[in-house]
Amino acid sequence: MSRPLAAITDPRFTPKDRRNGVERFFLGLINDERDLPFIWLSIQMTVTILPAAALLYAPGLFRWWMAPLYWALVFLVFIDRYMLMLHNTSHRKLFKRRYKILNQWIPLVIGPFCGQSPWTYEVHHITMHHAEGNLPDDLSSTMGYQRDSLIDWLKYFFRFFLFIMPEMAMYQLRKKRYSVLRKMLVGEVGFIALCVGLSFVNLGATLTVFIIPFVAIRVLMMAGNWGQHAFVDPDEPDNDYKSSITCINGRYNRRCFNDGYHISHHLVANRHWTDHVAELEDHVDAYRENDAIIFEGIDFFLVWLLLMTKRYDVLADRFVELREEPRSKEEIIALFERRLTKFSPEKLAAYSKRAQRAEAQAAAAS
Repeated sequence: MSRPLAAITDPRFTPKDRRNGVERFFLGLINDERDLPFIWLSIQMTVTILPAAALLYAPGLFRWWMAPLYWALVFLVFIDRYMLMLHNTSHRKLFKRRYKILNQWIPLVIGPFCGQSPWTYEVHHITMHHAEGNLPDDLSSTMGYQRDSLIDWLKYFFRFFLFIMPEMAMYQLRKKRYSVLRKMLVGEVGFIALCVGLSFVNLGATLTVFIIPFVAIRVLMMAGNWGQHAFVDPDEPDNDYKSSITCINGRYNRRCFNDGYHISHHLVANRHWTDHVAELEDHVDAYRENDAIIFEGIDFFLVWLLLMTKRYDVLADRFVELREEPRSKEEIIALFERRLTKFSPEKLAAYSKRAQRAEAQAAAAS
């Protein structure tokens, strides 16, 4: 059965009356005291992952049995939290302007050890994804795919993995964002050059530390984005309430800075992560009126997995019913199926800004 909107237990900010000396020091450097958890996470990753990676490069030390231990540290302890720290600090800079060089620590120093080429994520997510909002001009749009099909997801992933860099380069050139393009290329080409160079030093350690996490994080990012934008209303794909979902009351939100609130995030991209809960509570009527899809106790990756295995029944059981008259499980599944349907080429063209501009130019020329 679906569930009503329960009391939300996801993180909120509670001001502290007193701070210790270390906290006061960092509060003098950062823009928002609510982001102090990013300082502690950055420090933890710096003093654990970087030395562990360096150890694997010690002459004659690397053995393949060490790789799973390193991956356990990176993937089980840190990488989910790192990705959402990177996400939040891409939208809202962590350090004050006078200390802006420190804003490079997360993407440039820690990022490569988590499979992230420097600045690629920020350029893709900030300048392209949020600008286009999962509509057809979004290079990671889900609209052109059947979103409960594993075959379609594999097409989606391999297109992203193999062609996102040239497609992003062309996108930025069309927008005449030359400095943004240069930043992305420096980060991506620099990361590739680093991997190639270090492969001649120690191939096993380089595969373990950089190359395999690079592949893995891109799989995870595309599975997560698919889950976030799987349920798109065929009549209103440009409505953020109907092209994104929200996941509440889960371990994922407690670990990953309320990332489950994707509708709220698309409504206001730079909304602070501690404000998402209040946004949902204060505007629940808007969510109800737009028939927004909210799940409780699961995250985007589980949503993706349940779609790939077509377990609509489990999704229906996790669905939060906002209507006064609860729907049956069959009705909820019918809602899912309607919003999972692949858009036709004609509908994609209708919502493509590029197609609209081309049509207008052709009409003007004739």
